[in-house]
Amino acid sequence: ILLADEPTGNLDSSTGKEIMNLLTNLNEQEQLTIIMVTHDNSIAAQAHRTVRLLEGQIEVLGKSHATSVPA
Repeated sequence: ILLADEPTGNLDSSTGKEIMNLLTNLNEQEQLTIIMVTHDNSIAAQAHRTVRLLEGQIEVLGKSHATSVPA
């Protein structure tokens, strides 16, 4: 299990894409579970599952393809 807290935060878009490609490859090729915190909705949309918190409470729980992640 890999825990990633804002892995693309404060990075330029090119480096952020490289990091996301690396994480995606680790997940797909090594079957690595990744738990990630992000405020970037475009990154959250790539997840298999999402949990959205509001004031410390779970607001939305589901598969990202079936769950809209509001801005």
